[in-house]
Amino acid sequence: MGRGRTALSIVLAGSLVACGGGGSNSGGGGPIGGNPTPTPTPTPPPSSSECSLPARQDFVRAVLDEWYLFPDLLDTSVNQGNYNDLQSYIDALVAPARAQSKDRFFTYITSIAEEEAYYNSGSNAGFGIRLGYDTGSNRVFVIEGFEDGPGLPQGLDRGVELLAVGPTASSMQDIATLMATGGPQAVIEALGPSDPGVQRVFRIRELGGTERQVTVTKAEYPLDPVSDRYGAKIIDDGGKKVGYVNLRTFIGPAETDLREAFDDFRAQGVNEVIVDFRYNGGGLVRIAELMGDLMGRAYVGQVFSHTTLRPSKSDRNETDLFGSQSQAIAPTKIAFIGTGGTASASELVTNAFIPYLDTNMALVGTNTYGKPVGQYGFDHPEEECDLRLRAVTFKTENADRQGEYYTGLASVVPVTCRASDDISTQLGDPAESSIAQALAFLRGGAGVCSPISGRDATAMRRDPTSRAITARREVLQPARPTPAQRETPGLF
Repeated sequence: MGRGRTALSIVLAGSLVACGGGGSNSGGGGPIGGNPTPTPTPTPPPSSSECSLPARQDFVRAVLDEWYLFPDLLDTSVNQGNYNDLQSYIDALVAPARAQSKDRFFTYITSIAEEEAYYNSGSNAGFGIRLGYDTGSNRVFVIEGFEDGPGLPQGLDRGVELLAVGPTASSMQDIATLMATGGPQAVIEALGPSDPGVQRVFRIRELGGTERQVTVTKAEYPLDPVSDRYGAKIIDDGGKKVGYVNLRTFIGPAETDLREAFDDFRAQGVNEVIVDFRYNGGGLVRIAELMGDLMGRAYVGQVFSHTTLRPSKSDRNETDLFGSQSQAIAPTKIAFIGTGGTASASELVTNAFIPYLDTNMALVGTNTYGKPVGQYGFDHPEEECDLRLRAVTFKTENADRQGEYYTGLASVVPVTCRASDDISTQLGDPAESSIAQALAFLRGGAGVCSPISGRDATAMRRDPTSRAITARREVLQPARPTPAQRETPGLF
């Protein structure tokens, strides 16, 4: 079976505690990706249709009983009366699957309105920055600034360190103190809610060592999935043209950006590509399929991925084939840059090329999150509830039926090349550590690589003129992220 998600809009999504991944398509929440189509209708719950907690719990239980990918890993003994909020009840139901790393906070409740605003246009609210923290020295850095957000014009861009934050200049708290006393969550709370109008004063240290104070007010803005500054470019590597594309998130607006980028690659004869997924937490499967097509001119009609549901829903299983796109290229080598913030749809795309490129592709950076499963979205029947349940309902596999990478892609990609995430150098710069290593792989193959091992957190480097970073970095992520934060880990 080829392209054409006949029943559901598909999302590869997950609420990741340390990193995120996945959402829904517009027009109803189904599996992440696909075309706008009706939401699947679960067996009606045996309770009131009102938006009370017991009714919502009944709704969740009915959906999971009918659709959950791992029916044998649901804890059916859980008493809903013991839980005062819906997400805690869900967490208890899927705890056996979580214990096996098969559902690490991938089943969750979310807002229909917020999800659709994000997946349709990238709409969200905040400072427009992505944050990471150093696990060894209690430091927080801006690791990316978004062009349309309010933070970038104030100087909050890659490599800037946050030293203090507060609602006013007189009430700022030192980041080091917040981290030491309350950990990352204390910093998250100090940054305030993701609402327009929330203002914070920051004391920052720029890359050159200069310290200054800035004030930023959170605002609504559209997140550009492919940066106009560095998101798509051609790198001249000793006379060889190498295509570079940095996809931040798999949302609807990415389609135009990706088509334009690969059309330029095609026109300039590019046949080696660096795909930078280092912070990409996932998103729409239909955008992942498009990205596969754009790098799959040589594989049209062959298997891109298999989607498999639980046995009772096997009539919805699908095999997606590489499709023909006028902008497509046929790369002979691809270097995928990943980190612990790389999950879901970005892992799907990477995994799909293993059967075809083998040792002519590499995972560069550090290990990825490990999420070979996806969710359908189920909307509560009471419209005023604004409640969508994202439930793990399917797994994805490549043409070789390989999809067991719950501990990250480093366990299945034939060639891995360890590299740090050099936040003192802008994304897209050939001198940045991971990009430099990707270029080295494209020139010299596996022999120039030190393999990635284990589930190490993302290595981080910064300019030596500043204080040294002695440990690893994780993206700063709330325990209950917004839809935008699920797909764009570290977003604030």
